[in-house]
Amino acid sequence: MQYVAPIGIGLLYALLMSLIREPHRRRFNAVMVAGAGAAYLSGGGMGGWEFAFTVVVTYVACRGLDSWTFIGIGWLLHTAWDIVHHVKGNPIIPFLHTSSLGCAICDPVIALWCFAGGRTPRELVEWVRGVRGRKGRVSGETARVGESGVGRRPGSRRRAGRAFLSHRGAKSRST
Repeated sequence: MQYVAPIGIGLLYALLMSLIREPHRRRFNAVMVAGAGAAYLSGGGMGGWEFAFTVVVTYVACRGLDSWTFIGIGWLLHTAWDIVHHVKGNPIIPFLHTSSLGCAICDPVIALWCFAGGRTPRELVEWVRGVRGRKGRVSGETARVGESGVGRRPGSRRRAGRAFLSHRGAKSRST
Protein backbone atom coordinates (compact mmCIF):
# COMPACT_ATOMS: atom_id res chain seq x y z
CA MET A 1 0.00 0.00 0.00
CA GLN A 2 2.97 2.25 0.66
CA TYR A 3 3.77 2.22 -3.07
CA VAL A 4 0.28 2.10 -4.55
CA ALA A 5 -1.33 4.96 -2.61
CA PRO A 6 1.12 7.61 -3.89
CA ILE A 7 0.35 6.60 -7.48
CA GLY A 8 -3.36 6.97 -6.73
CA ILE A 9 -2.72 10.37 -5.16
CA GLY A 10 -0.83 11.49 -8.28
CA LEU A 11 -3.69 10.33 -10.51
CA LEU A 12 -6.25 12.02 -8.25
CA TYR A 13 -4.21 15.23 -8.37
CA ALA A 14 -4.19 15.18 -12.19
CA LEU A 15 -7.92 14.41 -12.28
CA LEU A 16 -8.81 17.26 -9.93
CA MET A 17 -6.49 19.70 -11.69
CA SER A 18 -8.11 18.86 -15.03
CA LEU A 19 -11.31 20.45 -13.70
CA ILE A 20 -9.62 23.85 -13.93
CA ARG A 21 -9.87 25.42 -17.37
CA GLU A 22 -6.84 26.37 -19.41
CA PRO A 23 -4.76 28.58 -19.23
CA HIS A 24 -5.53 28.84 -15.50
CA ARG A 25 -4.75 25.13 -15.06
CA ARG A 26 -1.18 25.55 -16.29
CA ARG A 27 -0.57 28.67 -14.21
CA PHE A 28 -2.08 27.09 -11.09
CA ASN A 29 0.16 24.05 -11.53
CA ALA A 30 3.19 26.29 -11.90
CA VAL A 31 2.33 27.81 -8.52
CA MET A 32 1.82 24.33 -7.05
CA VAL A 33 5.26 23.12 -8.16
CA ALA A 34 6.81 26.30 -6.75
CA GLY A 35 5.14 25.54 -3.43
CA ALA A 36 6.35 21.96 -3.54
CA GLY A 37 9.86 23.28 -4.07
CA ALA A 38 9.65 25.13 -0.76
CA ALA A 39 8.10 22.24 1.19
CA TYR A 40 11.31 21.27 2.99
CA LEU A 41 12.38 24.81 3.97
CA SER A 42 11.14 24.59 7.55
CA GLY A 43 13.40 21.73 8.55
CA GLY A 44 14.44 19.47 5.73
CA GLY A 45 17.86 18.90 7.21
CA MET A 46 19.95 19.92 4.20
CA GLY A 47 20.95 23.38 5.47
CA GLY A 48 21.65 26.00 2.81
CA TRP A 49 20.99 23.50 0.04
CA GLU A 50 17.27 23.83 0.89
CA PHE A 51 17.41 27.48 -0.20
CA ALA A 52 19.42 26.70 -3.33
CA PHE A 53 16.88 24.04 -4.34
CA THR A 54 14.00 26.45 -3.72
CA VAL A 55 15.64 29.05 -5.98
CA VAL A 56 16.07 26.51 -8.80
CA VAL A 57 12.47 25.24 -8.53
CA THR A 58 11.15 28.81 -8.36
CA TYR A 59 12.93 29.62 -11.63
CA VAL A 60 11.55 26.45 -13.26
CA ALA A 61 8.06 27.26 -11.93
CA CYS A 62 8.24 30.77 -13.40
CA ARG A 63 9.09 29.24 -16.77
CA GLY A 64 6.19 26.85 -16.15
CA LEU A 65 3.72 29.73 -16.24
CA ASP A 66 3.96 29.37 -20.03
CA SER A 67 5.12 25.76 -20.42
CA TRP A 68 3.82 22.39 -19.24
CA THR A 69 7.27 20.96 -19.91
CA PHE A 70 8.85 23.17 -17.27
CA ILE A 71 6.16 22.23 -14.77
CA GLY A 72 6.96 18.57 -15.43
CA ILE A 73 10.67 19.29 -14.97
CA GLY A 74 9.84 20.97 -11.66
CA TRP A 75 8.02 17.85 -10.45
CA LEU A 76 10.96 15.67 -11.47
CA LEU A 77 13.35 17.97 -9.61
CA HIS A 78 11.12 17.63 -6.56
CA THR A 79 11.20 13.85 -7.00
CA ALA A 80 14.99 13.91 -6.84
CA TRP A 81 14.88 16.13 -3.75
CA ASP A 82 12.36 13.74 -2.14
CA ILE A 83 14.78 10.85 -2.68
CA VAL A 84 17.63 12.84 -1.14
CA HIS A 85 15.45 13.56 1.89
CA HIS A 86 14.30 9.98 2.17
CA VAL A 87 17.90 8.75 2.22
CA LYS A 88 19.74 11.54 4.09
CA GLY A 89 17.36 14.23 5.33
CA ASN A 90 14.15 14.65 7.23
CA PRO A 91 10.81 13.43 5.84
CA ILE A 92 8.40 15.96 4.31
CA ILE A 93 5.84 15.05 7.02
CA PRO A 94 7.81 14.91 10.28
CA PHE A 95 5.73 12.18 11.97
CA LEU A 96 5.57 9.91 8.87
CA HIS A 97 9.00 8.42 8.20
CA THR A 98 8.27 7.27 4.61
CA SER A 99 6.43 10.42 3.49
CA SER A 100 9.32 11.60 1.30
CA LEU A 101 9.41 8.20 -0.40
CA GLY A 102 5.68 8.45 -1.07
CA CYS A 103 6.14 11.92 -2.48
CA ALA A 104 8.97 10.61 -4.69
CA ILE A 105 6.55 8.03 -6.10
CA CYS A 106 3.66 10.49 -6.53
CA ASP A 107 5.57 13.32 -8.21
CA PRO A 108 6.61 11.45 -11.40
CA VAL A 109 2.94 10.57 -12.00
CA ILE A 110 2.13 14.28 -11.92
CA ALA A 111 5.19 15.02 -14.09
CA LEU A 112 4.02 12.55 -16.75
CA TRP A 113 0.63 14.25 -16.81
CA CYS A 114 2.39 17.61 -17.22
CA PHE A 115 4.61 16.30 -20.02
CA ALA A 116 1.40 15.17 -21.74
CA GLY A 117 0.25 18.78 -21.70
CA GLY A 118 -1.86 18.72 -18.52
CA ARG A 119 -4.81 17.46 -20.50
CA THR A 120 -8.23 16.46 -19.20
CA PRO A 121 -8.96 12.70 -19.13
CA ARG A 122 -10.99 13.01 -22.34
CA GLU A 123 -8.20 14.94 -24.08
CA LEU A 124 -5.66 12.37 -22.88
CA VAL A 125 -7.64 9.51 -24.40
CA GLU A 126 -7.97 11.37 -27.71
CA TRP A 127 -4.26 12.26 -27.62
CA VAL A 128 -3.23 8.63 -26.98
CA ARG A 129 -5.48 7.42 -29.79
CA GLY A 130 -3.91 9.99 -32.12
CA VAL A 131 -0.38 8.92 -31.20
CA ARG A 132 -1.21 5.25 -31.77
CA GLY A 133 -2.88 6.07 -35.08
CA ARG A 134 0.20 7.86 -36.38
CA LYS A 135 2.50 4.95 -35.55
CA GLY A 136 0.49 2.49 -37.63
CA ARG A 137 0.36 4.54 -40.84
CA VAL A 138 2.69 4.48 -43.78
CA SER A 139 4.04 7.97 -44.48
CA GLY A 140 2.97 7.89 -48.14
CA GLU A 141 -0.70 7.30 -47.41
CA THR A 142 -3.11 10.16 -47.78
CA ALA A 143 -5.41 11.15 -44.96
CA ARG A 144 -9.17 11.03 -45.08
CA VAL A 145 -11.02 14.32 -45.22
CA GLY A 146 -11.32 15.75 -41.71
CA GLU A 147 -8.24 14.07 -40.24
CA SER A 148 -5.72 16.35 -38.59
CA GLY A 149 -2.75 15.67 -40.81
CA VAL A 150 -2.21 12.09 -39.64
CA GLY A 151 -0.54 10.03 -42.34
CA ARG A 152 -0.10 12.82 -44.85
CA ARG A 153 3.03 13.17 -46.88
CA PRO A 154 5.53 15.66 -45.45
CA GLY A 155 4.84 19.16 -46.71
CA SER A 156 1.33 18.41 -47.98
CA ARG A 157 -0.25 20.68 -45.36
CA ARG A 158 2.08 23.47 -46.40
CA ARG A 159 1.19 23.02 -50.06
CA ALA A 160 -2.52 22.93 -49.23
CA GLY A 161 -2.11 26.14 -47.23
CA ARG A 162 -0.36 27.85 -50.13
CA ALA A 163 -3.12 26.78 -52.53
CA PHE A 164 -5.74 28.12 -50.11
CA LEU A 165 -3.92 31.43 -49.73
CA SER A 166 -3.36 31.83 -53.47
CA HIS A 167 -7.04 31.06 -54.08
CA ARG A 168 -8.09 33.67 -51.52
CA GLY A 169 -5.66 36.16 -53.02
CA ALA A 170 -7.17 35.60 -56.47
CA LYS A 171 -10.65 36.28 -55.11
CA SER A 172 -9.63 39.48 -53.37
CA ARG A 173 -7.74 40.74 -56.44
CA SER A 174 -10.67 40.10 -58.76
CA THR A 175 -13.17 42.05 -56.64
